[in-house]
Amino acid sequence: MIQPRQETRSALIWPRGLQPLFLLLFFLLINGCAKAPLDRMELDTLPEFTDDLELKGLLTGAVRHLHYLNKIPPQTSVSLGSDRYPVSWLRESMESFIDILKQEPTPAELNRIVLENFTVYRAGGREDRPRGEMLITGYYEPFLQGSLEKKAPFLYPLYGPPDSLIQVRDQKSGKSLSRRRDKTGKLVPYWTRKEIEIYNLAAGHELVYLKDPVDAFILHIQGSGKIQLQDGSIRSIHYSTSNGLEYFSIGKLLVDQKKMSLQETNIPAIRHYLRTHPDEQEAILHHNSRFIFFRWEQGGDPIGSLGEPLTGGRSIAIDRAVLPHEALAFLISRKPVLTDSGEIDRWVPLHRFVFPQDTGSAIQGSGRVDLYYGSGNYAKQAAEHMKEVGTLYFLVKNNFEDPED
Repeated sequence: MIQPRQETRSALIWPRGLQPLFLLLFFLLINGCAKAPLDRMELDTLPEFTDDLELKGLLTGAVRHLHYLNKIPPQTSVSLGSDRYPVSWLRESMESFIDILKQEPTPAELNRIVLENFTVYRAGGREDRPRGEMLITGYYEPFLQGSLEKKAPFLYPLYGPPDSLIQVRDQKSGKSLSRRRDKTGKLVPYWTRKEIEIYNLAAGHELVYLKDPVDAFILHIQGSGKIQLQDGSIRSIHYSTSNGLEYFSIGKLLVDQKKMSLQETNIPAIRHYLRTHPDEQEAILHHNSRFIFFRWEQGGDPIGSLGEPLTGGRSIAIDRAVLPHEALAFLISRKPVLTDSGEIDRWVPLHRFVFPQDTGSAIQGSGRVDLYYGSGNYAKQAAEHMKEVGTLYFLVKNNFEDPED
């Protein structure tokens, strides 16, 4: 199962006698300090793989994820803990899982089949918490009123990408970077949120106007939404690109400034603070230098960073640099139950199969998961209040045989 490591030749020439000492110190360092992003689990440490949602949505998410896997070269290698698999095996794992779902197993049967047929890995979790403990947050698709014309009360624009925004490819990482040209023609980082809004630097690329600058800001965080226009029509607006600058949490800012406790920070609480402190609102929103540009899309589910439609309650955002977005996953946490009036009444266990189909600038490391709740009032309430402890597992079909072994 584990592929042999490739040998590399160092460009440094070490004095005789120092190289063994250096290597010893190096291996002590990486073994003593580094935390692997995934742990392979033993059978007696596994949870019960029962699902708290309808299997119809699970099958939809699985088929969408398989569609993505089919686009990846089959010999692409994926790491799960200390093991490596070709994408072709993860594709076969997903196909087998879909076949299982089509049999419509009972919860007990599904749990038995998974335990018997899949190898399970657990995400490492947050550095300062017990092994495997993660922070689980939520996001959703907002539904907002808007206007194609700037006319009170619709005064706050969402923009498409401006002509000044230039995408360049970083030679080292291969990532796309957002840049602009300064007065000398040199490529430099793009303007900040504050600069874009104060100096109206995206003028001419307005897509739609909203009633509330906080709604516009929240839509930047969520990445997509539906807008009901003044003629009653509803259009979908999705993330197109960004100014490429770092994301800064305004919730963390309010905690650092001792204006709110860590336990209090959620979107409703932040909204309330901004509404009751209007003189601080602009400075707080400008603290986040990252700015999102949008595009109109056909109706349907939002598209995640993998290029596939997201499935409400099933899609998650993770840090693809440390966790395997190619694999089937299982999430354990808590979820809210609403009263008849639409308010949160209590929290109950959450346990379901999910698919890593999205990313987010605030989702970094092996200790963060953002669960996409979909649209509607439940999605809004759950996502805006979600800040729970949880555990994330990844599953791969058993009996993989490495042809190189």
